Amino acid sequence: MGRTSKKVLARLRRKRRVRKKIFGTPERPRLSVFRSCKHIYAQIIDDISGRTLVAASSLTPQIRERLAELKKEGGKTAVAKAVGELIAQKAVAAGIKKVVFDRGGYKYHGRVKALADGARAAGLEF
Repeated sequence: MGRTSKKVLARLRRKRRVRKKIFGTPERPRLSVFRSCKHIYAQIIDDISGRTLVAASSLTPQIRERLAELKKEGGKTAVAKAVGELIAQKAVAAGIKKVVFDRGGYKYHGRVKALADGARAAGLEF
């Protein structure tokens, strides 16, 4: 087993600090973001029941089939925006309008910001 890098440990520390203040309720669930080197994932979570209500990522079929054109258009940032739009569409279909944004210890910049902007544009309120 390898050791966890200082960079990952610092992100997890920031994540814990952010999660102290952010909590998803049934009325206003939490929109959680995870960013890897290649992909981006988003989930809408009700923390009281501990259930994921809606999920989307760059690996979902709707995004996967448009991946090549999105990457040409604007790289991974364009893919993140499309994921944000997709999760917002799924959330609105599930009856969720308002969420609390959990950036997961990442800076609100680049792909994380693009995902949030895409979700806002498609109808979610944070």
